[in-house]
Amino acid sequence: MNEDALIRIANALERLTPPSAKAPDFKAADAFVWHVSPDRLEPVQNVNRVALDLLVGVNRSRDTLLKNTLQFAGGYPANNALLWGARGMGKSSLVKAVHAEVLKRGEQLKIVEVQREDLPSIGRLLTLLRDADERFLLFCDDLSFSHDDAHYKSLKAVLDGGVEGRPDNVVLYATSNRRHLMPRDMIENERGTAINPGEAVEEKVSLSDRFGLWLGFHPCSQDEYLQMIHGYLVAYGIEITPETLRAEAIEWAATRGSRSGRVAWQYVTDLAGRKAVRI
Repeated sequence: MNEDALIRIANALERLTPPSAKAPDFKAADAFVWHVSPDRLEPVQNVNRVALDLLVGVNRSRDTLLKNTLQFAGGYPANNALLWGARGMGKSSLVKAVHAEVLKRGEQLKIVEVQREDLPSIGRLLTLLRDADERFLLFCDDLSFSHDDAHYKSLKAVLDGGVEGRPDNVVLYATSNRRHLMPRDMIENERGTAINPGEAVEEKVSLSDRFGLWLGFHPCSQDEYLQMIHGYLVAYGIEITPETLRAEAIEWAATRGSRSGRVAWQYVTDLAGRKAVRI
């Protein structure tokens, strides 16, 4: 085999096995997004989030998550957290708002967003973060698994850490519409078809048990929905009569078939546009 052929083979193997990612300058930003192919942490200068005091109707979850995050940022023990429940009720908004509040209080904490499809690479990310001086909040939004999805096994590297253990400077917050991260019919199917149904179900359901904090989010009442909207209007200086606001907001929710923080924000966005107010 000639030298040119050997060089081409070597180059092909290098492409298949790229070099390990280098740690970025963590002082460049407070937020990062993890990407693969190649592995890298991209800094995010402007995080899309709302202020913590604008999140209405989730007081208990807000206080619990903030306390846990402040403990972690201060170098004390803290739990991984699973925020589960109704769509549009502020689960991901709360995680980002709590991070901002922690920074506002003078603590140092980096947030790193990880996409669900990139979970198989989580071990490489932990290796990158393990020796850093900073503390990291890993954030996985809208986490769930289908019947043929083995990504949940990769998640255990963060929750349990394997032989090395989860790095002391890393904690994981995840959001999901499902309490057990997997659809009920999938769990029932495992129970009905497995040779040892108890063990098959336990392996998947126990994934949720590895989160020390479970914070539930439930559909809001009409009063809470209107209170959310009122908070946004005050914060952004949007004026409208109470009668008109109530009629429009209730009609807006009725046309969407639900009430939630997301629906409230969508109405406020529409109203701000009609009132020529920048938000």
